[in-house]
Order: sequence, then C-alpha cells, then structure tokens
Amino acid sequence: MTRLFSTGAAVIALAAATPALAQAPTRDELADLVRAQAAEIASLRQRVDRLEAERTVAAAPEQAPAPVLAAGEPAKTTPVPIVTQPYAAQLLPPGPAERDVERIRAAAVAAAGGSTEWGQGLPVFHSADGMFSFKPRGRIITDVSTSFGSDYEGRNLTTTGMRALRMGLEGTVGTHFFYQFESDFSENEVDVVTAFMGWRNRISPGLDYDVRIGHLFNDRSFEGSTGSDSTPFLERTVVATAIIPQRAFYGLGIMPRLFWKTGHASLTVTGDRIDGDQSTSDNRTVLGRAHWNPIKSDRQVLHLGIWGFDEALNPGKNTLTRNTVIGGRFNGALRVSTGTLLGGTGTTGYGVELGGYSGPIWVMAEAGERHARLDNGRPDFVTKAWSMSGGWFITGDLPPYNPRLGSFGQPKVKRSIFEGGPGAIEVTARYENLEFDDIVTPADGWAATLGVNWYLNSFTRFQVNAIHWNTDNAAGPYTGKDDGETLSARVGVTF
Repeated sequence: MTRLFSTGAAVIALAAATPALAQAPTRDELADLVRAQAAEIASLRQRVDRLEAERTVAAAPEQAPAPVLAAGEPAKTTPVPIVTQPYAAQLLPPGPAERDVERIRAAAVAAAGGSTEWGQGLPVFHSADGMFSFKPRGRIITDVSTSFGSDYEGRNLTTTGMRALRMGLEGTVGTHFFYQFESDFSENEVDVVTAFMGWRNRISPGLDYDVRIGHLFNDRSFEGSTGSDSTPFLERTVVATAIIPQRAFYGLGIMPRLFWKTGHASLTVTGDRIDGDQSTSDNRTVLGRAHWNPIKSDRQVLHLGIWGFDEALNPGKNTLTRNTVIGGRFNGALRVSTGTLLGGTGTTGYGVELGGYSGPIWVMAEAGERHARLDNGRPDFVTKAWSMSGGWFITGDLPPYNPRLGSFGQPKVKRSIFEGGPGAIEVTARYENLEFDDIVTPADGWAATLGVNWYLNSFTRFQVNAIHWNTDNAAGPYTGKDDGETLSARVGVTF
C-alpha cells in the first residue's frame, strides 16, 4: 500500500508547488487517478490471493449463492488480471481491508461507467456504483455408457445422456443480499433446480452466517452435498443416492447456515420439490448437517461430518419404491430395486463422514442408514449403505476440497493445458455397498470402480469409470444374482 499512498502524496505536492496544478482537478484527471489506485490495489490483492491459493483449492459448489467478485481494471482501460478467491468467497462478508478495496474499486467503476470481468468462461457484470453484480451460469455434462457381462441381455445396453444441461444466473445487491436461479434441460424437459434468495453477514471475526429461502439443494452427506459437476466419479455414492428423503435432492423451504474457521453447520426445513400439485399437503422434511476440520493446514485436512433428516409423508405422497443406481446412471435396467412399496408414513435417515487429504492424495469413507415407517403396523423398511473412496492427483495438484462447505468443488489446476501445461490428472477408486432389508422383496448390491479424471483447466474435465457391479433383486424383471461390467465416460464444462 506504500506505493498507493506515495502516488497520492506526489499529486498533492505537485499541486502545492505549481499554481497551474493547484486548480481543481478535472473529472478525467480524477478518473485517471482512481484507475491508477485501483490497478495497484488489484496487483496487491493478486499477490495475496496467489499465496492463499497455494494453501487452498478453488471451489464453486452447486449451491454457491452469488458470484465471486474479483478486483480488476474498469472497462476501456488496460486490463488487470482477474483474481478469484480460493473458496466460495461470496459466502464471506468482506472485512475492513476488503471494504476499503471495494470502495476504491467502486469509485473506479463509477468513473468508467461500469465494468465487465471474465472468470471461468463467462462475464461478471458490475454496476457503476458498485451496488449490483450479475453473472450468468452454465453447466454442460455429457455421458456415454456401455454395460456387458450380465446374464440378462436387457441389461447389456449402450446409451448416451446429458447428466446436466443447465442455464442460470446469480447476483448480488449490496454486501448482504444475493440470489441464484438455474433450470436444467438434460431430460429434454424444463426442470427448475436451484432457485433462492439469501442474506449473509458476519457475526464476529471468524464467525459468519447466511440464510437462503427458495428451492434448495440438500446439505446431506459428503458427496450428497457435492455438485454433479464436481463429483470425483460419474455418479455419487450409494450413501448419497439411497439414504435420502423421498423428495430427493431438492426441496422448497429455508436453510440457515453457520460458518466458522474449521467447519460449518446447517439446518433445512422444506416441503416438496417445485411442482404443480396443490391438491394435497406437502411432505415435510427437516435436515441438519455439520462438519469439522480438526486438522487443517496448507496441504493436509482431516474431515469429520455428521448429518440426519426426518420426513413426514402425507397420503397420496407416500410411495416408498426404490430403484437405486449401482453401475451407472444411464442404464435404466441396472438398479437395486425393492419392487412396489406403498403405505409409507415417514422416513428417518442419518450418516457419518470421515476422510481428508494429505498433499495430492485423498480418502473419504461414508456410511448411513434409513428407516422408512409403514402403515398398518408393518416393520420399518431399512436401507443400509456405505462406501470407501480415494484419489491421487499424479500431477501434484491438491484435491478440490472446500473446507468451508465440507464437500468437493472445482479443482484449482496449477498448469492448465490452455497455458501450455498438462492440466491435472487424477486416478480414483471406490467400493460401495447397498442393502434393502425388512421388506417382502429385499435386495442388495455392490460395485467397485476404477477411474481417471483429466481436468484441462479449473472448469473443464474428461472422466472415465470402469465399474464391476453385482446385484441380487427379489422383484422386477431382473431377479436373482447378476453381475457384469459398465464402462462410462464423461466430458463436462461448468461456467
């Protein structure tokens, strides 16, 4: 900051010494000075953020509520490199130093009449007074899958599909208010996914909160809280896909969250997903999750997590039939299935998470159990699931763990292929197990997966998974023991 103060001092000294310069500066001269100051501050912030980035990994979670604001030169001037925060900085209200930078930046933007910055492939727009920001969002994830080796020819399928095809927007008004909206077109239909408004603030140094209201993505389990564009495998674990409320990953309601230096906690109260049915009462779901990082250093993190939910089901919305993915999302014949199961009155689920990373190697274990209550005195339908996953970035990049949210995000690729590097290359492995018990038609299954991920830059990836799966269903067209292999590949980009 010494250079910044010296620039201002020099202008004052010259004005005092020379009568011609003692005149009131013009608007253009003031704008030039503000631009110069903003450029120096942006350079200083870039140095600080680079130091932070060496210790942390960038994350852009699916539920991130507002755009990352980066310091940069106003439009129509010499560009300044865009600087993004190491984690979802939009969740953290600015401190005194950041407010000073933003005030100077806002003055520079006002002098230039507004600004546009670029980050992760799409522009971020800022109003001239610095009060408003706006950013379009996008996600394109395309999969291809082939299964073989099954005893049933109807399971040996080759299919293609869009895991996600999303368009949306996000923005802020002032320091505290933010919003986000996204629609998905992957099934060739319009499906509203994330859609909320929120308020964030700081309680004290190191303790922040936000409250979001609208159509919300679950904060439940490690991979269940990770966006579909950030999972290390093509499909989430069976813990995330099976130990879940009947309304699945989204619900309409409210979610307050509390953040501290080594973890976070959230509480969610929702009704059903967005739909057009107002003829019956919504089901009610209460869900909570907390995570803690007892070890957190530049290159090492230990993750502990716990979560649970309780759901009340209303008549007409109480079907408990389950058909859970076990060998890939895009083979509809390959599932662990219960058969038709009616008469549910509610569900209760809970789970634990244990994992972390050291340098380029990460591991994560998850386990959960779900009890679905049935009417007429029938015993609970019980679901049990667990998984063990791991990965190694052979290029030396750090795993994309976000300690603020306790989930995976987009990686911070050290040497993008678009800048002459190799990108980031990761090898992964996973074992997962699922059981449906205490029903007339029980079922179980397991899968072992080997994968390779190639991140071209921080928002573009190729993924390949080789899966050996095993199922034993008592209902449906594919009963009894069966096993086989699935080979899947994906290309994805997130804006």
